[in-house]
Amino acid sequence: MNSEFLFFIAPLGAIIALIFAYVFYKTTLKMDEGDDLMKEIARAVRTGAMAYLKQQYKAVGIFFLCAFVFIGFLSFVLKVQSLWTPFAFLTGGLFSGLAGFIGMNMATQASSRTTQAAKYSLDSALKVAFRSGAVMGLTVVGLGLLDISIWFLILRNVYHSNFHIITTTMLSFGMGASSQALFARVGGGIFTKAADVGADLVGKVESDIPEDDPRNPAVIADNVGDNVGDVAGMGADLYESYCGAVLSTAALGSAGAVSASLSPSASLNVVMLPMILAGVGIISSIGGIYAVKTKEGANQKELMGSLTKGINLSSILVAIFSFFLIKILLKNTGISYMGVWSSMIVGLFAGILIGKITEYFTSYAFKPTKFIAEQSKTGPATVILGGLGESMISTGAVVIVVSIGIVLSFLFSSGFDPRNISMGLYGIAIAAVGMLSTLGITLATDAYGPIADNAGGNAQMSNQKEDVREKTDALDSLGNTTAATGKGFAIGSAALTSLALIASFIEEVRVALERLADKGGELLYYGGELLDKAKILNMDIVQILSLFDVHLLNFRVLVGIFIGSMMPFLFSGFIIKAVGRAAGKMVEEVRRQFREIKGIMEGTAKPDYAECVNISTKAAQAEMIIPSLIAILIPIV
Repeated sequence: MNSEFLFFIAPLGAIIALIFAYVFYKTTLKMDEGDDLMKEIARAVRTGAMAYLKQQYKAVGIFFLCAFVFIGFLSFVLKVQSLWTPFAFLTGGLFSGLAGFIGMNMATQASSRTTQAAKYSLDSALKVAFRSGAVMGLTVVGLGLLDISIWFLILRNVYHSNFHIITTTMLSFGMGASSQALFARVGGGIFTKAADVGADLVGKVESDIPEDDPRNPAVIADNVGDNVGDVAGMGADLYESYCGAVLSTAALGSAGAVSASLSPSASLNVVMLPMILAGVGIISSIGGIYAVKTKEGANQKELMGSLTKGINLSSILVAIFSFFLIKILLKNTGISYMGVWSSMIVGLFAGILIGKITEYFTSYAFKPTKFIAEQSKTGPATVILGGLGESMISTGAVVIVVSIGIVLSFLFSSGFDPRNISMGLYGIAIAAVGMLSTLGITLATDAYGPIADNAGGNAQMSNQKEDVREKTDALDSLGNTTAATGKGFAIGSAALTSLALIASFIEEVRVALERLADKGGELLYYGGELLDKAKILNMDIVQILSLFDVHLLNFRVLVGIFIGSMMPFLFSGFIIKAVGRAAGKMVEEVRRQFREIKGIMEGTAKPDYAECVNISTKAAQAEMIIPSLIAILIPIV
């Protein structure tokens, strides 16, 4: 069997994902949207969400245009980058933005339909919300893998077996996705929290009205924020991690193939492997999505168990299928297929463990959340202290899981030889692919959260019966846990992916050195020998780092470490201040409406919801500029 044909599992899996996303989308739209008031509320949220997305994409579009021109100058004028690089960068951002648009459109269409389904049964409401979330999950993995597959086919046709050039050029696609994720996360996060703080501070604290009360002018902005932050923002974040994991693994596979002196066909197999595994993961995720269902009157643990059942089924299917595929692709290459498969299983189970840890610390069924609730007996100060303490403790278990995953995946793939660095790093990257292979369903559980939250808000604002609100509240509570689980999953996968991307960046440096040697540019020496293209090609990652004097005794490296360690605090500080300023504007607007629009509190006058959405939108666009520039420019400087 020609293993090259197995590559088409990747684009086929991507197309299947998009087909099922379309099926779930159309199925949801056929469902009853509820009464006129439910439709009006859902329409207001959808209009606000799309208005925000339109404004953000305008701002992001300007950035991508400038970046495209700059990268094009590097490629076409200075010729220090591949001619394909600016186009790959552009498509990375474009497809990420498209996935966000589709996912958020579905989420805002699904909220009232979930509320309506809750009138009949809890299972019906769960299926509507979850399969609507699956539209986002499947769109992200489908568009991401389809774009990667198309670029691989194009570049393979141009560069044939020069996998170094192919894989490093494709990495620029990941850069585009990362840029889009940055803006989506920062802008969406500022919008979400500004609206949330404004709605709660003036509504619940000052005016003593309940959550999601239609008398609160910021209530629609609060619901919009759930979508722009936890659907579009999280989707872009995981889209970037997903693509980054696949692309960095392919680049490290190319490096490992050179170090192991593999044949062109064997080199092709290790480069194709992450794309094929991603395709298998998509198909397995779809099977897991159909397994999610629950019984009437289910409690929190049972609801969470229904989602866990789907994720576990997907993971088992991936583990089984990947074993046979890895064996077929690597059995005659001299690389231990059992070692690579074991690395993937490590990543797969690390992802599951991170989800379980996050569930433990965020679900009201477990001790940490109960402890924080207990602290409310003595006042808000002890609640804050208890929450902060539990959140800090929660990081320990996740970091330990990620660290063990890195060590085990390195050792398994390297054959327990610490000197086999190229294959060890390939194993870490494969672990990241394993963790993200079931992203189709894990992102569905995350996108489900804001849909359930909006459904609860819709039920409250449209004055549904008590039993309907009980069902939507149960789904909303579950959604709070799944949203937190998605964040933990995103951070854990990003940790593995970032390590693989660092190693991939070194491969990009190697390609630049090859170009330099080809052109007869600046002379390079290593170990007293003049480096030519052949010697550069055979250098491992440690030797390339030594060439540039990258070690802890180099003051430049130490300065970089200190600046990098400071960056999260600086970035977070700007974001927190931005949220504070935006929330302040929202608070003033809500107070103004309560003061000037007579009859709001009595329910005889309608608040100006659109103005609150507009305030959050403008604040998010303005406030995201400085943090985003910090994240982009400091690594360059």
